[in-house]
Amino acid sequence: MDFGYRALATKLTSKNIKPSMQRIKILEYMINNECHPNADQIYQQLQKDIPTLSKTTVYNTLERFVEAGLVKLLNIEENENRYDIITELHGHFKCEECGSIINFDLDSNQINSEMLDGFIIRDKNVYFKGVCPHCLVNINCNQRKER
Repeated sequence: MDFGYRALATKLTSKNIKPSMQRIKILEYMINNECHPNADQIYQQLQKDIPTLSKTTVYNTLERFVEAGLVKLLNIEENENRYDIITELHGHFKCEECGSIINFDLDSNQINSEMLDGFIIRDKNVYFKGVCPHCLVNINCNQRKER
């Protein structure tokens, strides 16, 4: 998906975020790379094209995006913040072998939260961890070779 500068600037403005070249590039990266990157990955990729970009700018921009609801903060692992451009309710599966995070559809009607009556729910997250089919094939192949 390729968004033009004007469309991205409008998207930021609609969330009361002043569009700067760095913010637009970070948003564009998030839209074009639904890989659940962390701030360092975004910085490493964008710094090639924007040598003046700082890690602080990336972190601060992502924080603004989260506050504005443009991206969702994921805390699947301790001490690892990832960011998701898809803000609608869905689940995540993290492969323990390759580290990739895969989205999956989630029916919120199937989640029973009756035990939380009287609570204020501000965020919903469903995470699964395991081994993805690609890595599972590799594990099985390696086990066969070892026999």
